[in-house]
Amino acid sequence: MSYLDNDRLKQIGFLLLILFLGILLFMEMFTFFPGFLGAVTLYVICRKWMFRLTEQRKWNKSLAATLMMVLSFLIILLPVGMLINMLTAKIAYAANHSTELINSLKQTNARLEESLGFSLMTNERLQKLQENLTAVLPGFLGATFNTLTAIAMMYFILFFMLVNGRKMEENLYEYIPLKDKNVERLGKEFNTLVIANAVGIPLIAIVQGIISLIGYLVFGIPQPFFWFVVTCFTAMLPVIGAAAVYVPLGVYLLAVGNTWQGIAILVYGFGVVGTSDNIARMLLAKRIADVHPLITIFGVIIGVSLFGFIGLIFGPLLISMFILLLEIYGNEFVVKRRDLAAQKKETKNTDH
Repeated sequence: MSYLDNDRLKQIGFLLLILFLGILLFMEMFTFFPGFLGAVTLYVICRKWMFRLTEQRKWNKSLAATLMMVLSFLIILLPVGMLINMLTAKIAYAANHSTELINSLKQTNARLEESLGFSLMTNERLQKLQENLTAVLPGFLGATFNTLTAIAMMYFILFFMLVNGRKMEENLYEYIPLKDKNVERLGKEFNTLVIANAVGIPLIAIVQGIISLIGYLVFGIPQPFFWFVVTCFTAMLPVIGAAAVYVPLGVYLLAVGNTWQGIAILVYGFGVVGTSDNIARMLLAKRIADVHPLITIFGVIIGVSLFGFIGLIFGPLLISMFILLLEIYGNEFVVKRRDLAAQKKETKNTDH
């Protein structure tokens, strides 16, 4: 008995040492965590094609991994980078011409108050907005630098994950301390969640952006492609979505006297763009997980706070994974009262 107690103490001490070192390493390397999440996401998306090239077509692993990385950059990161670059240019212009922008907003605010009977912003809020615009550019440029660092780290990690994919998965399967069925469930659910968050959310946002762009072109909205970019980004936000663009845009057009354009963009936004979100989700429902809206809302809040813009995708993924791990823990270790009652009943029936 004493030997068992000592053995258990050694096990607990060893686990505490592993936990301490894990927390220490995580705290020191947290800066690279978005890059790691990005690498995991791209690995899940690319693994099927990687295995097909290396196992069926007998490609060299390094060559196949390089091809996957180049294709992911051209198909995913390059278009996103171009959209962000367009948005950055507009933000930089607004920051450098903040006085002109605020004067224009004051005139619009006065017209809105005159025509509709209410004002959107007070002078104090407009002054605060000017101060924020002046301060936003250095922070935005810093965020861009951090994003480039995360992308470089992401591809560095992704290369080794792709080259050693089978071995990595076998080791995870072997060393994760869960039953085989729970390990398999964890892998399948994780794959589904990654596709839902990293592919489904941006895809639906792009669909809404394209449909919005058609409306901007038809109704003669100035700089339609800029508003397309903004709509794509806001469409990833929960609850508000693309309405964060077409509602203020419609109100602005009404305020400056373009009545038919303002009414048209509002009707088109609520009637067509808003409906397209539900239709796109319905069409993709068989291929992506049905993530609960509360998970999306709190995931975005937490994710943006932790990782910046990229948290729009990874925040909901982390919460979904946390809930999944709780379910697997309950399935693995917790015996519920109703299960005990069923076991007792079965035992009694067997005795009789």
